[in-house]
Amino acid sequence: MSRPRIVIVGAGFAGYGTARTLARLAKESAEIVLVNPNDYFLYVPLLPEVATGVLEPRRISVPLAGTLPGVRLVLGEVDAVDLERRRVGWTDPEGNQGGMGYDRLVLAAGSVNKLLPIPGVAEHAHGFRGLPEALYLRDHITRQIELADTAEDPAERAARCTFVVVGAGYTGTEVAAHGRLFTDVLARRHPRLGKVGHRPQWLLLDVAPRVLPELGRHMADTASRVLRKRGVEVLLGTSVQEATHDGVRLTDGRFVPTRSLIWCVGVRPDPLVAELGLKTNKGRLVVDEYLNVPGQPEVFACGDAAAVPDLTRPGELTPMTAQHAIRQGRTAARNIAASYEHGTARPYKHRDLGFAVDLGGLKAAANPLKVPLSGPVAKTVTRGYHLLAMPGNRVRTSSDWLLDALLPRQTVQLGLVRAPAVPLEDTAPEIPAAPPRGGRPG
Repeated sequence: MSRPRIVIVGAGFAGYGTARTLARLAKESAEIVLVNPNDYFLYVPLLPEVATGVLEPRRISVPLAGTLPGVRLVLGEVDAVDLERRRVGWTDPEGNQGGMGYDRLVLAAGSVNKLLPIPGVAEHAHGFRGLPEALYLRDHITRQIELADTAEDPAERAARCTFVVVGAGYTGTEVAAHGRLFTDVLARRHPRLGKVGHRPQWLLLDVAPRVLPELGRHMADTASRVLRKRGVEVLLGTSVQEATHDGVRLTDGRFVPTRSLIWCVGVRPDPLVAELGLKTNKGRLVVDEYLNVPGQPEVFACGDAAAVPDLTRPGELTPMTAQHAIRQGRTAARNIAASYEHGTARPYKHRDLGFAVDLGGLKAAANPLKVPLSGPVAKTVTRGYHLLAMPGNRVRTSSDWLLDALLPRQTVQLGLVRAPAVPLEDTAPEIPAAPPRGGRPG
């Protein structure tokens, strides 16, 4: 008899956690297939350090084939799920179509950038969700400072030295904090900018009343204090009204000349979720406490794509965080194994253990087990947490941190990623697509 096939869609925190746990529990009794567009697991929390030259990109890219023994990797973007026939279809990196059947399916497709219906944002903003975006942003920031150094027009020089980050959540706050230090390093290597009085400027915008609105007051106050001390202009209750090639108009009426609009507003579930025809909650696929899709006993979902009930807060959903995603993946794996009579199914229940926000340099904010920390102590806790949470590359990551502390940061453009390769993801449900110029509406 052939072994049952378990197909996992996505290799983010949830999908990777599912695959790794299943490889330990069921690789001898089931065929485990992981479908993902890339051959690596990306440790997203350290992306800001890649974008600002602290870490090399391979440090946060953990190879799937090397760390998931017994798991078959299929490179492809899943674009079709036939629940009746129990089949998934995908498109590989070269445009070829593929597909296979499944006995159990785990939907862990994750999330994509969340856009708002603001004119010009899709065309002029830089997203920040993956490795290409981080590499592109590193090149882009470096290029803007170098072009500002050679510009003769003071207005152009000022625009190239201005960087606007939209979204003061976890990602946006770290990007602004690290970015400010990075451009200070770049500016010191172009002393002409200082002579003409153009120090790089960073703005952090959010409609919320404080930075890090989803975290505790201590975290917010610490981050806000560090940002303001570094000279980052924090504009709360403010967002972008319109984006153009020359700058952004803010909702307070102010126009900010800039060539750099960095979009960190938030995320939404992968569009695949909406195409399944299953019940959703806030765009996320409804599951029970066992991470099973109601009415589909062979289908499980976890991570950002799933609306998982939070048993520690009755009536609410677990937040879209890596801490929950990787634990949900492990729970889904155990419950799938239990469906084949290997162990007992258990409901997902986890209480947040705290958060850590790296603010660059020796600064950080953390609240492990609800103990508020800041400064170098929080920095040590933050880096220790990341090393423990990473499934690989710990020694190489630590080495990069050590070298960054001892040696000057390398600041060169690599030119590996062009702008057309890193557009903000398609957000048709939120922004109606405009017809091509000179064409007809579809």
